[in-house]
Amino acid sequence: MHSSPFTALCPVLAEARRTGLHPHPHPSSTAPRGPHQQLPELPEPYLRSKGRSAHGLWLSFTLPGDVRSAFIGRTAIAAALKAHGLAPYVWPATHAAAELIAVTARMSPGKELYVSLRHRDDALRLLVWDQHPHHPEPDMATLCETRRRRALWLLAAVVDDWGGEWGACEANAPQRGTKSWVRLPR
Repeated sequence: MHSSPFTALCPVLAEARRTGLHPHPHPSSTAPRGPHQQLPELPEPYLRSKGRSAHGLWLSFTLPGDVRSAFIGRTAIAAALKAHGLAPYVWPATHAAAELIAVTARMSPGKELYVSLRHRDDALRLLVWDQHPHHPEPDMATLCETRRRRALWLLAAVVDDWGGEWGACEANAPQRGTKSWVRLPR
């Protein structure tokens, strides 16, 4: 089977694209409503910081869910690291960001991605949050997670070489989706 760069990694999304069916209907589109009933409020798909750091690198931005966004994220992160005197992090951080952004864009094609970069406690922390929904079926959830981890093999190699750690987990409520993160020590 031929795979284009815009093919969804998630097996449910890939099948939905092939058949034209939406795999995760919006809750308000399936609920019956009367003439005076309003649509339920859904949480905004953005993570917000609770405050500002007095010093250090603190960068957050949103990107389109497109594999080409990896270049934009990589460029922004490299510029921010250089501007904050953190040039030694440029190589591993830009590789990690490009991999995370490209893979998360393929997990949630067409949906926005949130990117956060922080430097504190002598470590660099990168977070990419995508809006890929959790699968209620255990087999499908396992397959989807396996595909995500396999697609991030280069990220794993870079982070391991740098002595860091990485992972992915379901986002905390009220956000929906998956948070992928990297921590690179000095």
